[in-house]
Amino acid sequence: MSWDDQRLADGAGSGSPPPGFAPPSPPPPAQPPVVGPPPPGGGLRSLAVALLNLSGFGLGYALMRCWVRVALCWVATGALLWAVLPADPDGAAGGVVVAYLVALVLAAVDGARLALRRAVGGSWRPVVAAGAGLVLLAVPAGGVVAYGSAQDEAVEQMLLDRLDRGDRSVEAASGKPFAAARGDYRAALDIYRGLGEKHAGSRAGKLVPQRLGAYYKAVSAPYRQKKHCEAIEPLTYLRTVPRSIDPKLLGDLTGYPDGPLATSLYECGVSKLGAVPTSGRESGELGELLRTFPESAQAKQVAPAVSRKISEQNRAVRGSDPCSARDTLRRLRTTALSMPDKSVSALAPKADGGIRNGEYACGVAQFEAKRFNEAKLTLTEFAASYKKDKRGARARDIAIAAEIADTRAAAGKHLPPSGRPGGARMQLVISNDAPDGVEILYTGPVTGKTGIKGCGSCETRSGLTASLSACKAKGKSYPQVTLWLPAGEYHFLYKHRGGSSQTIVSSYADGSKIQPGYRYTGCTYVTSSPSFGVGPADSTSNT
Repeated sequence: MSWDDQRLADGAGSGSPPPGFAPPSPPPPAQPPVVGPPPPGGGLRSLAVALLNLSGFGLGYALMRCWVRVALCWVATGALLWAVLPADPDGAAGGVVVAYLVALVLAAVDGARLALRRAVGGSWRPVVAAGAGLVLLAVPAGGVVAYGSAQDEAVEQMLLDRLDRGDRSVEAASGKPFAAARGDYRAALDIYRGLGEKHAGSRAGKLVPQRLGAYYKAVSAPYRQKKHCEAIEPLTYLRTVPRSIDPKLLGDLTGYPDGPLATSLYECGVSKLGAVPTSGRESGELGELLRTFPESAQAKQVAPAVSRKISEQNRAVRGSDPCSARDTLRRLRTTALSMPDKSVSALAPKADGGIRNGEYACGVAQFEAKRFNEAKLTLTEFAASYKKDKRGARARDIAIAAEIADTRAAAGKHLPPSGRPGGARMQLVISNDAPDGVEILYTGPVTGKTGIKGCGSCETRSGLTASLSACKAKGKSYPQVTLWLPAGEYHFLYKHRGGSSQTIVSSYADGSKIQPGYRYTGCTYVTSSPSFGVGPADSTSNT
C-alpha cells in the first residue's frame, strides 16, 4: 500500500512519516542541452564551402551532406544551361544571368554560414577543400569563356547566313530582266554593304569583296552576252554603286562599268541609227555616249558611223524601197542635228540631197504600187518644197494622174508620159452649166489641169433627161475652157468647187481615143443625183 494508506492505518494523525521511512525525492528541474564548442578551423572551412558552392554544383553543401541544398544548386545550374544553350548571337538574357549570379552568391553565403558549425565530411581538410574551391572556380569562368566563344560562332553563322541570303538574291535576280531584278540586286547590295562595313572582321565580312565581284559579273551579264542595248541600264546602275558603299570594298570594280557602258552605248546607238526613236530623244544612246564619255574612243567613232549611215541611205533611195530610205534619212538628219558634238551635227546637210531624191522616188514608187492617194500627197509636197528642182513639173503631172487614178483606176495603169508628143492637136471645148466652178484634171498622152468658173445664171438639174438639155439654152453664154490635146486615150476628173456636188469622173468614149481631125465639145453640169454631172462629149469633124 502507499505511504498515505500506511499513515492512516497506523492512526498517526500527526501527519509525520513513520520513523525510518523517507518519501521519494521529486525529479530535478529540466536543464538546457549542453552545446559543445564549434569544430576548430571554422573560418577556413566557411571559405572553402563558399568557394566550392561558387562553382555552381553545390559541392560545399555536398561535403556537409546537405543533399537538398545540393539538389537546389543543380536545379539552378540546369535552368541556366537550358535558358542559354545553344548560344544565341544576341547572348543570354540579362535577367537569367543576374538571377543565376544571385543564386550563386546566396549559396556561397549560406554554405559559409553552415560551415562555421559543421565539419566537412570524409577525409577532407579545410585547407584542401579551400584549394579545391579555388581550382573549381575555373569551371564557371571557363563556362563564361566557352559561352562567349559559342556566342561568337553563333554570330559568325548568322552573318554567313546573311551573306548566303544576299547570294541567293543575286542568283534569283540574274535570271530576270534588269527592270524586274533591280529590287533583288539592291537587297543583295544592302546585305553586302552591312557585312563589309559593320562586320569587316567576320568571316562573312572578309568574303564581301569576292561576292561583290560576282555581283558585278551578274549585273553586267548582258554586256558579256553582247546584248548591248539590254546592258545599258544595268551598267548605268553599276556606276551608282560606289556612291552607296565603301569604295575600299569595291577596289578595282569602282571604275569597271565605264568601258563596257561606253561600248554598249555605241553599239546599241549605231544599231538604231535611222530607226524610229523610242527613248523620247532623237540622239538616243549615241547622244548619251557623247554627253557621258566625250573623250572616249567610242565617242570618237560616232561621227564616222553617222556619216557611213547617211551615205548608205543616200544610195538606198535609188533602190527598191525609196520611201523607207527617205524616212531614214530624215531621222538621221534630225539625229545628227540633236547631237552635242559639232562634228556630228555638221553631217546633217549631207542627208538633204538624199531626202530630196527619196521624196521624188518615193512618190513614183507609190504610184507604181497603185497607192494613188499617197503618191499624190508625196509628189505634191515635193513640187511645193523644191520649186527649183527640174523634176517639179514631172512630179505635178504624176500627182494629177494619181489623183485621177484614185477614183478611176484605169488612169493609173502606167505613169503619164514624161515628154510632150508632137503632131496635130485636137480642140476640146468644155462648157460649164453649173452654178459652181469646176476644176478639170486630165491625163493621157499629155497631163494637166484647168478650171472653169461657175455659171451664175445656171441651176442644179434633176431628172434623167438633164444631160439632154445641159448647155443648150439658146442665146445663153456658158463659161468654157478650150484644151488642145494630141490624139490618144484620156481620163478626166471633174471637181466642182463649192456647193454640195459630188466629184464625178468621166472618160471620153470609155477608153476610146481622141481621134485626129475632130473637134470635141463637152458640158459639165450638176444634178441633184450624184449619178450624173458630166455631159457626153460631142465630136464634129473638121473636114
